[in-house]
Amino acid sequence: MSPAQDIMDPADPRIADYVQVRERDLVGRRGVFVAEGEVVVRRLATSMEVEPVSLLLARKRLESLEDVISSLPPTVQVYVADQAVMDAIVGFPIHRGILAIGRRRSIRLPAPLLGGLPAQATVLALCGIANHDNMGGLFRNAAAFGVDAVIADSDCCDPLYRKAIRVSVGAALTTPFAQLSRDEDMVTTLAEAGFQTLALSTTGRVRLADLRPTQRRAVLMGAEGPGLPEAYLSRSETVTIPMANGFDSLNVATTAGIVLHHLRLA
Repeated sequence: MSPAQDIMDPADPRIADYVQVRERDLVGRRGVFVAEGEVVVRRLATSMEVEPVSLLLARKRLESLEDVISSLPPTVQVYVADQAVMDAIVGFPIHRGILAIGRRRSIRLPAPLLGGLPAQATVLALCGIANHDNMGGLFRNAAAFGVDAVIADSDCCDPLYRKAIRVSVGAALTTPFAQLSRDEDMVTTLAEAGFQTLALSTTGRVRLADLRPTQRRAVLMGAEGPGLPEAYLSRSETVTIPMANGFDSLNVATTAGIVLHHLRLA
């Protein structure tokens, strides 16, 4: 573990990655991201999917994270600042007083990730999820109900956007994840790995309560509004969640939670 380094000046070049994080989120910039809050940073420190690069802590939070800091490799820099200095660095009052920069350990490819899953496995497959709140909620549900991997198409937003990580309560940092390229087909990729594709639709053929899934199953979720492409629905088992008369819409993360809970009990 490197000793904590004092930051007295908000313009100190050592903490450049933390400057104005709300306006300049680091997703996509040199492959790093921002993690915020104690729970999230603790997940970052123990994740097999991502790794910490540095920590920036308000001085008052240093003691509460001593166990995390002592477990970090010496390459991880730890910076400490008074609350007013930290607020000036990040550009807003950061009441949690805990930030970290992390990066992926490696970029997973969909086919090897799916092929390496156990004989009984559940995958959450996401199509066109562009809202970061929804992405975070989907990862949180995936972790809560024991999903083995998340696969996203090329139109999905990055789950390592700061807000998505925060909404996921750090699940986006620990759940195995891969993203399809623009020319890869979701249903084909899943079928080639032996997964039954369960496509959620308001007009689905099978009621969720009557669903009898196979051991390797993938839950396909589309964006709110357009839903899943017809090309995916026509090659999948379509599933519906019956609702009260006059209403046929649920938030995508809520829908995923209901379905994944059912599959966990199936």
